[in-house]
Amino acid sequence: MAAVKELLRVEEDGSLSFGDYTLTSKTKLDNFEYEGDLYKVKTFAEITKLEKNGMFVYESVPGTAVEEFKASENEISFSVSAAEDAQFTLGLEEDSEYQVYLDGASAGKMMTNLSGKLSVSTELSEGEHVEVKVAKCI
Repeated sequence: MAAVKELLRVEEDGSLSFGDYTLTSKTKLDNFEYEGDLYKVKTFAEITKLEKNGMFVYESVPGTAVEEFKASENEISFSVSAAEDAQFTLGLEEDSEYQVYLDGASAGKMMTNLSGKLSVSTELSEGEHVEVKVAKCI
């Protein structure tokens, strides 16, 4: 899985791909319009961050490449890659429980905090990716 050289793009299936962890200096793309919303991405080796209409969506430390990012009311799914182990944080519904899956295996249930953030760590190395699915427990 390679870095997203365009910083942010729409895939044929309607999903989003973003992030370039190979950059040595912070680079951003602002006012990317998609389905009536405005997206902003900041990315480089140390961090990748995505915002939608000025609201937090995704952040990773160190930087990552995210492909096929799909978000609905109750589920987020994407594939993430990086040069090393990474921690990513998602902006979800506050004080809610979510089931987290990494490469199809359950990583357990996790609660968001009062600001709706949920953080997950995953083992990665150059050339590897992890399929992530986060589903709200109903």
